[in-house]
Amino acid sequence: LIFIASLMLGTAITISSKHWIMAWAGLEINTLAILPLISKSHHPRAIEAATKYFLTQATASALLLFSSMTNAWQTGQWDITQLSHPVSGVILTSAIAMKLGLAPFHFWFPEVLQGSPLITGLLLSTVMKLPPIALLYMTSHSLNPTLLTVMAILSTALGGWMGLNQTQIRKILAFSSISHLGWMAIIIIYNPKLTLLNFYLYTMMTAAVFLSLNSIKVLKLSTLMTAWTKIPSLNAMLLLTLLSLAGLPPLTGFLPKWLIIQELTKQDMAPAATLISL
Repeated sequence: LIFIASLMLGTAITISSKHWIMAWAGLEINTLAILPLISKSHHPRAIEAATKYFLTQATASALLLFSSMTNAWQTGQWDITQLSHPVSGVILTSAIAMKLGLAPFHFWFPEVLQGSPLITGLLLSTVMKLPPIALLYMTSHSLNPTLLTVMAILSTALGGWMGLNQTQIRKILAFSSISHLGWMAIIIIYNPKLTLLNFYLYTMMTAAVFLSLNSIKVLKLSTLMTAWTKIPSLNAMLLLTLLSLAGLPPLTGFLPKWLIIQELTKQDMAPAATLISL
């Protein structure tokens, strides 16, 4: 209960803060609160996942602090929305990409998700992504479009291709998360509200998948194939949710992708829209 409350507190502090130090403090509270939840089972894989998560998040937090200090040094501003120095913008983008697991900083995420219990995996895929996305939303006007577009296209490509070769469901969902983050990153500069819509819908669908898998106690594709006899209705719903997560029309998951492609073509970004949809 204490750790869940700390998670909520850290997220609330980061989302509502105007000062970089407060945002950084919220992210640190979040990181420290999730670590015991990852390593709860005391399995060596869980301890390894917690260590990887801690090292990655600590590095990203240090980069974020360095970015804000550079901006304050150059402009005299500690306000999150006043990030006007270009070097600070590039460092911040890299720091938040590392926190989220955007390619090419994605290597830690599948490993950490694989070593965590399903409910902790759900928190890592949804709640823990909200504060960094909120920071991106607040600084969207001063981010580097080229860097974000390259990262987004890399993320969608890697998320799709590397998920094909997996048998562990948590790793497949991790690569699905990386791919969805690519869709959110490419549109954040042009229409930040679309990023939030995509994130909310992704959170709902991922929560449905993780909770369904938790109730039927499935971790591998081989056991999922034989699990349909236990609760057929739940498995049918799980199938529909997975198809929605994949963005199949006319299901809900298709809506944000359609809107993002539409917005990209309006911004003369048709080649990027083609690459990301492939």
